[in-house]
Amino acid sequence: MTDVLLISAHPDDVELSCAGTVKKLTNEGRRVVFVECTRGELGSRGTAELRAEEARNAAAILGVTERENLGMPDGAVMHTNENILRVVEAIRAYKPTIMLIPPPFERHPDHEAVHRLARAAAFLSGLTKVRTTRDGVEQEPHRPTRMFCFQQQYDFPTKPDLYVDVTETHEARMESIRAYTSQFHLPHLYTSDEPTTYISRPEFLEELVTRSQHYGRLIGVRYAEAFMSIEPIGVSSLSVFL
Repeated sequence: MTDVLLISAHPDDVELSCAGTVKKLTNEGRRVVFVECTRGELGSRGTAELRAEEARNAAAILGVTERENLGMPDGAVMHTNENILRVVEAIRAYKPTIMLIPPPFERHPDHEAVHRLARAAAFLSGLTKVRTTRDGVEQEPHRPTRMFCFQQQYDFPTKPDLYVDVTETHEARMESIRAYTSQFHLPHLYTSDEPTTYISRPEFLEELVTRSQHYGRLIGVRYAEAFMSIEPIGVSSLSVFL
């Protein structure tokens, strides 16, 4: 069983979105698994091989020991039965209680596509008549209890449903992001004649910090990360807040 399974389109998506939350979970002894759908091979900077090495370094910083890549084509993640079943296989293999997935509306089409794949797969993975195998063994049905969307570039279509205080893990969060030396403005670690991208602008990392500070201010802490819930959030009693 896995406590939290994160489904993303590319290496670095999770680190940019919710690395502070991930680090809190692993600090608490929770089993966290990353599953990426593509290798990010169309990225303007670096290579797929370098991104894989950077991903391993980032995972080590966050205390994540299990990371899988499904090998779908970067820039062309399609909502097909084949791709849905590949995600179903991952869900059944790791049996998560919680899934964290991309938001439904995003700048990159792969992010939106993975949202749809993850939603469909989470439902179908609980059906007994949907049959999948891994390593030659038939898998048992499994459906996560709850799904949340992490925030990427765009704002959520509504206000976030949940904010996580990541003040104590903010430095590890930023360190995991900087592990992707080819993708961001880190001239002391990576130099090339590759084009400047949206995320390799000098101010981009500062913008990430500013957003987490804004969310932190809303809940009275220094840094926070925001999530949108797929299902309604209910509590047994208001006493949980007392």
